[in-house]
Amino acid sequence: MAKYFFLLFFIFLGYTSFAKMPSCIQPPDTASTVVDQAKALILIDKGKTLFFEGKLKDALEEFRAASNRDPHGWLAPFWIAQTQYALGNYGAALKYAESCVGKSEDNLNKEVYELLGKSYHRMGKLDSALVQYKLANEKLSTLRAKELRISLLIEQCEFAKKELAKGEANGRKGIRSLNTTSPEYAPNLTNTGKELYFTSRRNNTTGGKMNPDDQEYFEDIYRAVWNEKLEAWDSVTNLLGRINTQGFDALSYISPEGNKALLTVNTTAMEEPNPVTMSSDIFTMEKSNKNKWSTPKIIDNESINTSYFEGSATMTKDGNTMYFVTDRNGDKSLQDIWMVEKVNKNWGEAVPVPFNTPGKETTPYVSPDGKYLFFSSDGLPGMGGYDVYVVEKKGSSWGTPVNLGGKVNSVNNDTHFQYYPELSKAMMVGYQTDGQKGSLDIYELDMTGFVIPTGK
Repeated sequence: MAKYFFLLFFIFLGYTSFAKMPSCIQPPDTASTVVDQAKALILIDKGKTLFFEGKLKDALEEFRAASNRDPHGWLAPFWIAQTQYALGNYGAALKYAESCVGKSEDNLNKEVYELLGKSYHRMGKLDSALVQYKLANEKLSTLRAKELRISLLIEQCEFAKKELAKGEANGRKGIRSLNTTSPEYAPNLTNTGKELYFTSRRNNTTGGKMNPDDQEYFEDIYRAVWNEKLEAWDSVTNLLGRINTQGFDALSYISPEGNKALLTVNTTAMEEPNPVTMSSDIFTMEKSNKNKWSTPKIIDNESINTSYFEGSATMTKDGNTMYFVTDRNGDKSLQDIWMVEKVNKNWGEAVPVPFNTPGKETTPYVSPDGKYLFFSSDGLPGMGGYDVYVVEKKGSSWGTPVNLGGKVNSVNNDTHFQYYPELSKAMMVGYQTDGQKGSLDIYELDMTGFVIPTGK
């Protein structure tokens, strides 16, 4: 399905934990008529269906209509809070979650404490987050607390407090000339740092259409050029010849020479898809002698591209080892990194890496020599959400993943880390919170003096 493609980059990411949420009965309220309460419940059920289909904006309209019908009930604001959190609007999620607690304590769904904890966590209010996580641990069943990974969330909060107590400033800097109100992510530097490819969902996307699932514009790949005089990125364009389709397009890797690339394409939401993809598939492309990119070509290997999500591929400089993300083992772990090597110039059998967790691993970036793999995970102790880690490859085995700490990571989702030692910089993606709303933006980090940490 097309909606799964964007889940890799955004994250987006918060609503799946509620798929097993028990139904709730609206408590009686004398200020609302029985008819209004009944109509509100119908609207909420409709909204929940849309929510679990990934149609978050449509779901939000139904929940708001339900709240208008029954303004004194807690169930509608509970679901408004869930939806706002899934949309990345953590301040709004916190506001509505707090309001539904204030309206009822007796029949309230106890998972609201987990939601309050996550919202406080994303807003950087760690002590308040810990209070709510501990309430969730106390009030939820042992099984449900385990399913929601409450213990890990508490561990992440405590880890974040320790990192922040070090007093080391986060080194990333937002790029004003690139970031807009639309999501920007998947930055790739090339041409000695003078060109930058990235992905966005702007209203000038190829074909000008929206994804029917999440009501956002389809993805396109963009290119920006560094302007020495202005000391800023400009000449931003998505008119890149044959690269962009009318579906989802995201470039994840460019070779050090700048002439080979890996990208993810998903055209399953198109009425007349071209090219045809099974879901989200990994493609390759090369530059000609005339500096033009070739038409992207799907990798013809059934252990790489399947009917599940595959994307965010990265490769060693020699082109013999590739890492990518897939959810094909979703019954055991939500999203994993897999590795595949070439055998006689053809790709062999892909296998999962040993450091995957039951949570989600995403956006890998391998150093050109293949010695280090940077990636993001929400299943390891970190500061919250996705954190960036690095793991060392030791021959045929792997070391222990190491968190890059508070100089790189934040209490929000941190992904798409790419390290360029020759430029003494890195690029990454994170959330910028502004009041009740948040946006996905590209950041640059000064990595002068950085030494890659190694685990055991």
